[in-house]
Amino acid sequence: MNNGLQTRLFGAVYVKRIDFSGLTGWKKFHCFILHSITYFTTSENLRFVSATFILQRLASLSAKNNTEVQQLLYIKIWNLYSDRIIISFLFSSYMFVSTHCVTELVVDVFLHASPTKRNACTCTGPLQIFLRQPKSARCDDVESLRKRKCDEKNIENPRGNIDINTNKPVTIRNSNTGKLKPEQITQIQPQKVTLTLRSGEAQTFDLKFRRAEDYPIDLYYLMDLSFSMKDDLENVKNLGTDLMREMQAITSDFRIGFGSFVEKTVMPYISTTPARLINPCTGNQNCTSPFSYKNVLKLTNKGDEFNRLVSQQQISGNLDSPEGGFDAIMQVAVCEEQIGWRNVTRLLVFSTDAGFHFAGDGKLGGIVLPNDGKCHLENNMYTMSHYYDYPSIAHLVQKLSDHNIQTIFAVTEEFQPVYKELKNLIPKSAVGTLSSNSSNVIKLIIDAYNSLSSEVILENGRLPEGVSITYKSICKNGVEGTGENGRKCSNISLGDEVTFKISVEAQKCPSHDKPEVITIKPLGFTEEVEVVLKFICDCECAAFGEKNSKDCTNGHGTLECGACKCNEGRIGGQCECSKDEVRTEDLDANCRKDNGTDICSNNGDCVCGTCECKKRENPAEVYSGQYCECDNFNCDRSNNKLCGGHGQCVCRKCVCDANYTGSACDCSMDSSTCLAKNGQICNGRGICDCGICKCTNPKFQGPTCEICPTCPGVCTEHKDCVQCRAFKEGEKKDTCEQDCSYFDLIKVNDRDKLPQPTDQSFPLTHCKERDANDCWFYYTYAIRNGTKEVYVVESLECPAGPDIIPIVAGVVAGIVLIGLALLLIWKLLMIIHDRREFAKFEKEKMNAKWDASENPIYKSAVTTVINPKYEGK
Repeated sequence: MNNGLQTRLFGAVYVKRIDFSGLTGWKKFHCFILHSITYFTTSENLRFVSATFILQRLASLSAKNNTEVQQLLYIKIWNLYSDRIIISFLFSSYMFVSTHCVTELVVDVFLHASPTKRNACTCTGPLQIFLRQPKSARCDDVESLRKRKCDEKNIENPRGNIDINTNKPVTIRNSNTGKLKPEQITQIQPQKVTLTLRSGEAQTFDLKFRRAEDYPIDLYYLMDLSFSMKDDLENVKNLGTDLMREMQAITSDFRIGFGSFVEKTVMPYISTTPARLINPCTGNQNCTSPFSYKNVLKLTNKGDEFNRLVSQQQISGNLDSPEGGFDAIMQVAVCEEQIGWRNVTRLLVFSTDAGFHFAGDGKLGGIVLPNDGKCHLENNMYTMSHYYDYPSIAHLVQKLSDHNIQTIFAVTEEFQPVYKELKNLIPKSAVGTLSSNSSNVIKLIIDAYNSLSSEVILENGRLPEGVSITYKSICKNGVEGTGENGRKCSNISLGDEVTFKISVEAQKCPSHDKPEVITIKPLGFTEEVEVVLKFICDCECAAFGEKNSKDCTNGHGTLECGACKCNEGRIGGQCECSKDEVRTEDLDANCRKDNGTDICSNNGDCVCGTCECKKRENPAEVYSGQYCECDNFNCDRSNNKLCGGHGQCVCRKCVCDANYTGSACDCSMDSSTCLAKNGQICNGRGICDCGICKCTNPKFQGPTCEICPTCPGVCTEHKDCVQCRAFKEGEKKDTCEQDCSYFDLIKVNDRDKLPQPTDQSFPLTHCKERDANDCWFYYTYAIRNGTKEVYVVESLECPAGPDIIPIVAGVVAGIVLIGLALLLIWKLLMIIHDRREFAKFEKEKMNAKWDASENPIYKSAVTTVINPKYEGK
């Protein structure tokens, strides 16, 4: 052996330096054998390894023919568990001294890389570097691979990147810019990006959005023509020219279309009697036949044509209050050719004064087939309303988003709450209050358009499995948004430019090797960004494998990236085992710890007698050990943190940081949290355990044992002893010497001489107690340096006796005053009573009436007789 001999023993212990200075030949090798056996059998931390492998490794060094050495080794092996010897793992320098040699060993234990480091892809170096280790050992962080003697040129560490494929700048108009076609206007940049993703490594690119001036607009007016909208139709007849005139201030390229809807043409939505199918209205009203949806006018830039065709429309009617508007919206969205949509801003104005039917309501009419979301217009009429159910809200959201249509709900005040809830479910939609006769419809449309166009919201297509995307917005005036707010910017004016930082990260490789494509676009806009995702799932060295390599046991495998990929029927790290020649039971025996039943502790696979540990989804969590019996994530937890956040998990046991102990490193050895205000540990009433006071007396509690809810109080507790010692009185005056000698008593002249709490660095209590004679005495109680001290005022404070004369005089005066008050009250009441009686008498006197009629039984004494013949002459 040469000085500085380096070798790897059993994959985990690395002998960096062996110094056999002064020894030669057989003695040097004999010393190495003795040292190895003694070293491997004297440690406290034990582990087992196959003895035959030890013999093979040691004997191969030089002394193959030395029978004494082999005998010595066999004796030591067979004395220790038959075919196994004990190997120790040391974590510091170890010095061994014998009569033949002095050896300094530095043992390096290869721990798994810190989870904060990103692993290199692989080490493509020679097989011997990772002898008897799983292939996954080649994938580690760069520093660990260097420590394992992997040459820098053999470390392959691919990184992700960003390629901008199409990067047409956003359109900026000036006075020299003429009228542009829609396809010549660019509002988002870039248009195509290719991201090469490595698992766990995000790639971030910027997306710019600029709201273009004079951008073309297509507006389709979809109106409810049920009977309740009769007066509204009159105001819409001139909408075309009026709206086009108003929209000139926004865009020079404006087109308008018109469609109408009523209801499904089956019971119970309409009356199916022959007369009602011709004229569904009652009385003398002339109405057109009911229909589901009619495309009256394809999108056009002729406002007078809009007015002419709308003027020819007639009101229809139905039976129930909700209308079939969802059928109409679906057809307007999916029938792009019939409606005439261009790849410009698309607005759909939905005007109604009623609610809506949605998926499931068709069952009332016997319609059970769900809406298929396809165009069914024949001669501009929806022909499948009797066949397909109403679409669901989610279905409408999907179709409106797919076709970049922004919806404006123009509804009456009564149905505002319903459509505002619907607006929350449909992105890029607005709700306006329609007057009873639709006279404000133009102002409503313009206000809603300005509201919709001033906000940009990004959405992405379906993400591949294992891929995540995050947004960060940098909006007007530098306002930033993250999370869900990172997808949108508001209050964008014409010509404003905003930026979105988009991060895409892959957590795992897809099941196939093909690139994936996702799209990102602003809601309501036709432009989009195509993002091509490529994944780094294999190292480049895998493409340059050496087939039938001699390093793979006589050519039984392909050498890829420094590891053997075995041919069919061969297994093992170097393809050294044949599935046909070797029984699986024999191989599995070397993968069972302590001759147990679990292979590789159920955490790995036994490959040719060696455990290859499984990988977990979280790369920071790893299994390790010869039998995969160790891991770094199954240690005790505290506060939902592994090892309490104060240590590392090593082989299912916490290795705590300094000043922490316990199975979960949750026990702090810092006693500062137990210090009371007086500087004592737990106020002298407990012990500090793991940074928390544990009170020795159960009646005390609190962070520093300062609270005693059930205690009578310091003053009450010591009252009798202070009274007997200071004044020779109280309940304990007969047993004062025996019961009350536990404190030092100091008398002072007055209360001002008592110690004050602010002057002391130890707990001090002021007390005021009363004796049996109602006299007060004052004292303080304190504990200083373990000595209990009581300062007491030597004189009692007794209350003075009462003065009898003033008391008697006061009582007499009080009685007299009360008597006078009672007399005055009685006199006042009598006066009031007399006045009331007199007033009553006067009133009765005035109301008295004397009857002047004669007595009916009275007869006068004079009788007068008149001669009838007398003529007064």
